[in-house]
Amino acid sequence: MTAPSTPAAPLLAEGRWLWRRLYVFATSGGAWLLLDRLIAGTPPEAAPRLAQGLMALLALTMVLYLVAPTAQQLIATLAVLRPRIGGEERP
Repeated sequence: MTAPSTPAAPLLAEGRWLWRRLYVFATSGGAWLLLDRLIAGTPPEAAPRLAQGLMALLALTMVLYLVAPTAQQLIATLAVLRPRIGGEERP
């Protein structure tokens, strides 16, 4: 007797989390490198404003990384919303 087979959900790149983390790490590293180079080339009175702007960009990147849903979560949400959008009544 064989076990019933269940269809496997397709694996998406974000579902494996590697690409999203690589993007965030590369962007964070690039922001730190940009901060280092820009501060070295700017006058001292402009450095605090520049640093604040880059730190805000880094904070935005990290918040998006922590809060943004994965592709699988978006698909699950769309699957729930699809009957409502199609005009079917709610049970």
